[in-house]
Amino acid sequence: MSLEQHTYDESQIQVLEGLEAVRKRPGMYIGSTSGKGLHHLVWEVVDNSIDEALAGYCSKIQVIVHENNSVTVIDNGRGIPVGENAKLKKSTLEVVMTVLHAGGKFGGEGYKVSGGLHGVGVSVVNALSELVIVQVKREGHIFQQEYRKGAPQYDIKVIGDTDETGTQVTFTPDPEIFTETTVYDYETLQSRIRELAFLNKGIEIVLSDERTGVSNSFKYEGGINEFVKYLNRNREALHEMPIYVEGAKDHIHVEVALQYNDSYSENIYSFANNINTHEGGTHESGFKSALTRIINDYARKMNLIKDNDSNFSGDDVREGLTAIISVKIPEPQFEGQTKTKLGNSEVRGIVESFFAEKLTEFLDENPSVSRKIVEKGLQAARAREAARKARELTRRKSALEVGSLPGKLADCSSKDASISELYIVEGDSAGGSAKQGRDRHFQAILPLRGKILNVEKARLDRILGNAEIRAIITALGTGISDDFDLSKARYHKIIIMTDADVDGAHIRTLMLTFFYRYMRQIIDAGYIYIAQPPLFKIERNKVIRYAQTEKERDRIIAEFGEGVKVNVQRYKGLGEMNATQLWETTMDPESRTMLQVTIEDAIEADVVFDTLMGDNVEPRRDFIQKYARYVTNLDF
Repeated sequence: MSLEQHTYDESQIQVLEGLEAVRKRPGMYIGSTSGKGLHHLVWEVVDNSIDEALAGYCSKIQVIVHENNSVTVIDNGRGIPVGENAKLKKSTLEVVMTVLHAGGKFGGEGYKVSGGLHGVGVSVVNALSELVIVQVKREGHIFQQEYRKGAPQYDIKVIGDTDETGTQVTFTPDPEIFTETTVYDYETLQSRIRELAFLNKGIEIVLSDERTGVSNSFKYEGGINEFVKYLNRNREALHEMPIYVEGAKDHIHVEVALQYNDSYSENIYSFANNINTHEGGTHESGFKSALTRIINDYARKMNLIKDNDSNFSGDDVREGLTAIISVKIPEPQFEGQTKTKLGNSEVRGIVESFFAEKLTEFLDENPSVSRKIVEKGLQAARAREAARKARELTRRKSALEVGSLPGKLADCSSKDASISELYIVEGDSAGGSAKQGRDRHFQAILPLRGKILNVEKARLDRILGNAEIRAIITALGTGISDDFDLSKARYHKIIIMTDADVDGAHIRTLMLTFFYRYMRQIIDAGYIYIAQPPLFKIERNKVIRYAQTEKERDRIIAEFGEGVKVNVQRYKGLGEMNATQLWETTMDPESRTMLQVTIEDAIEADVVFDTLMGDNVEPRRDFIQKYARYVTNLDF
């Protein structure tokens, strides 16, 4: 990426509009005022430092979480300009901090490329913080200004001299805005900071947590090459070094890294200006198209696909693939439901032609790796054909077919999917209680016998041979793989109801692995829930209360009164509850508690599923040792 040197001064800061609405409607600017919005404040400030790095002026960024959950972000970039803004007659720093959409990214030559999904900038962080202190090092001085809830407390002032440059922003989130939590989660911060370091090779980002004394530094000279190796670290790679290509055309910078492994899942992550484009877009389409075409061309040229055999499908060539596509674009256009789909039409052609050319060169120059990739595709193609035949068994041809399902689905009478619920229940005895206790109008019950297959270790053809999984697919009505259609879902609440013991947790994990790998859209749509049956029944004089934790049990016993005799029953499984109890505690919409399954970070979710459910024992042992201290309920 060629970096042109331009001056960065007051003339490049352009004012677009005021800041009044931010405190009234914070959700419009940072998505929400929950934990996700709280962390978004950090990303807005860090993005400014990353943009300085992309422009070639910053090599190190520090993020410090203080004991009171305030955060400091320090960079060694050029420092925010401090001279007077001609239009507003205020220091440019104050304009940047107090005016929405004021920055060096709106016109001018301040930045060629900038990140930040919404482009709302540090002024929003200022508006939503009870205190912000900014220090700027430039022009031989250290400048400072302080703000409370967005309002400057004094004019910009010089507090010292220095020959360094850079910006330091310390902000304390306002608890009046972030009513749910103002506590930062280290794992969430670390995951995104690691990702930013991978996506911007050579930049050092240090994350320090003064609450715990933990500090980690992230710097990857190999960039996304190292990202792919990191994602594949628990898998057996088919070739030691990832395939890596990099180049630029028409000011669009393209980087692609990929490595095949012995798993059956595909993991492709695309980014535009460091933003994870979860919904894909033109860069991802160009990559996929080139990959399928070039591998087919190579296999035909080397006579590895016979004349009368059909070409590999896209799924065939992507089985066991881990890939990162990262583009940096001057004017990104984001589309889709969550504005995370890249829409720039010119990007597809650039990525496709560039990647096709480089991949062809690689395959020609590395015949042993190329043969492994083609062989992986051949195995996938054979399995796809077997899966196609198996999939026929899961198609719901008529209402009569459901009656003969191996899972014995007890359907609900409602045909309105938006109110219908499917309880997937562990064991026949719990299934019997659930069938008796349910509201038949909108609640369906599907009992499972035993544990479903671990899909992390099997291809689709074998998965579809599993009777319990076939029952789930047929009951849901969506189909699977190429046939999947979310609009055909027969229930908009799919509730996993297992015992509160180790076996129940394992069954739950097996089912979540299946949904994540083969019906991810159902999780994304918010249809998957986990039932929360109680662990304890507390009874005194025919007054019955339920508790989900030991702490809640103790509180209820205390409420009954000191020294009063109470009867406490610990449920070992759902089957111990009669139909009425199961309805009252776990199935009645008026009183039940359920957890909705969401995926905040697909990359980390992928790593966790692979760690817990994959073949490699060592990472699983490490994971258990690391998180054992957080276990609150363990049965043997």
